[in-house]
Amino acid sequence: MTTQPPPTTHPRTALSLDRRSLFRAGVLGAGLAAAPFAAAASTMRGFTHGVASGEPGPAQVLLWTRYVGDASATLRYEVSETTDFGRVVSGGNVDALPERDGCVKPIATGLEPDRWYYYRFIAPGGAVSDIGRTRTLPVGETPRFRLAVVGCSNFGFGWFNGYAHIAETDETDLVIHTGDYIYEYGAGTYPAAKDALPGRLLDPRSEIVALADYRLRYATYRSDPDLQRLHQLFPVVAVPDDHESANDAYRDGAENHQPDIEGEWEVRKRAAMQAYREWMPISDEPWAKYDVGTLATIFRLETRLVGRDKPFDMSDIVKGVESDPDKLAAALDTFRDGAWRNPERSLMGPAQEAWLYDGVRESRRSGTTWQVLAQQIVMSSMTLSLPDLDGVIDGLPENVRQRLKVVNATTQAGLPFNMDAWDGYPAARDRLLGAAQDANANMVVLAGDSHNGWASNLDRGGAAAGIEFAGHSVTSPGAEYYLPLLKPQEFAARQVAGNAQLQWADTGQRGYMAVELTPARITTDYHFLQGIRTRSTVLAGTKRITSEAGSQTLDVG
Repeated sequence: MTTQPPPTTHPRTALSLDRRSLFRAGVLGAGLAAAPFAAAASTMRGFTHGVASGEPGPAQVLLWTRYVGDASATLRYEVSETTDFGRVVSGGNVDALPERDGCVKPIATGLEPDRWYYYRFIAPGGAVSDIGRTRTLPVGETPRFRLAVVGCSNFGFGWFNGYAHIAETDETDLVIHTGDYIYEYGAGTYPAAKDALPGRLLDPRSEIVALADYRLRYATYRSDPDLQRLHQLFPVVAVPDDHESANDAYRDGAENHQPDIEGEWEVRKRAAMQAYREWMPISDEPWAKYDVGTLATIFRLETRLVGRDKPFDMSDIVKGVESDPDKLAAALDTFRDGAWRNPERSLMGPAQEAWLYDGVRESRRSGTTWQVLAQQIVMSSMTLSLPDLDGVIDGLPENVRQRLKVVNATTQAGLPFNMDAWDGYPAARDRLLGAAQDANANMVVLAGDSHNGWASNLDRGGAAAGIEFAGHSVTSPGAEYYLPLLKPQEFAARQVAGNAQLQWADTGQRGYMAVELTPARITTDYHFLQGIRTRSTVLAGTKRITSEAGSQTLDVG
């Protein structure tokens, strides 16, 4: 791929509105030049991080940019159907304020449905931002709509080649980011120094805790050429997962938050969410829905910081009995039949649950074909299927061997391995699946978080309740990193064989999902990039999985 920067001012003559012609002509650029991101992020002036858009509707869209000056500045934003902005169809003024880190999020209104638009910002002195491209949602009958689903993009592990491939192929109407857009760790933690890609320098170098830290980390990530390009070309609907604040976050805390040295969790949580809402092209509402004509309703969910109860920590459940097989089995059985099934435990909270269940029911009642949940974590029920450990783990450190034995005992007790996913909240999941069944919904769950690709048939009480496409990561390592003793193909095959809902898995590659919705079917292409250690859009392969509308069953081919 080329690395020419896009223009920072608009062309003087109108060009064809064919989007590929615009790419070839360089109007929207063909890529962004690589740069020493961290070194420049805190000192840049003017329009520092390109443009972005999100929150699309049939007549409006949210626009984003960041402008840094000596003080507050009033920016002019313009929207046009052509790249020369000969006729501005929407626009207005918006103030870039230091207290919002210079980020602005005006909403352009008065637009037409199902249409591509171009937009830009103009500073008081006449400086012009990059030209962005966005689109509105359709109304009425819609023959198809295409999503690109991405997530888990750790800056230090490698290049965001999945983002680059989405931009290069230009076959997307809307990007959905399922979370872990940034990571909070300091340099040398995740990735460890030995795994970090040289030149991908974090700013700040320490773990981010305060508002200034989070802002600077977003500035570093958003200086990446391929992430910036993705935002320039497509509207994005994003949901935050845990690493936008801290690992395994929940309403009242996080695994990676130590109050004695990092202060009150509420202070850190507010800082994290403020920076997220400043830097992302999203509304300040924690959840929302988007109607794609009569084809689909997309529900953007919040499963982290608003209503989530503390995840179970299996080390607490088995503490003191790890080395006694009988006591270990008894402790797991007690947990499985008691606390794990607690009907009061929640991921979303009662207000969001009621909103979602009403929304799914109304979407189906209105004749909309698909009910799509854009959310963070894997919903299908999954135990960890490991081979016989005898002789396999003898050479491993004692703590690792003990952990694997506990995992095996957990599986034998019929318990899932990831208590941070929906598996840790079975009563909440049961309520959601029941609501989908009651509504006769064609529910499609889109998930991230696990860094691996999973495709599942969801059921409740043996009856179909929906399907799930869980996406692999853009750069964050998957099972091949954590289970190096097993070949990815072997582990994936074992997982499919050992879990009734799971129909397909890939546990060793990075990439994204391309999802096409039509009235008749949904088609998901799992695209695997050849690698992430060099900047490239070459694919290693693609897996296509489909489902007919109304079948609630995957065809994995």
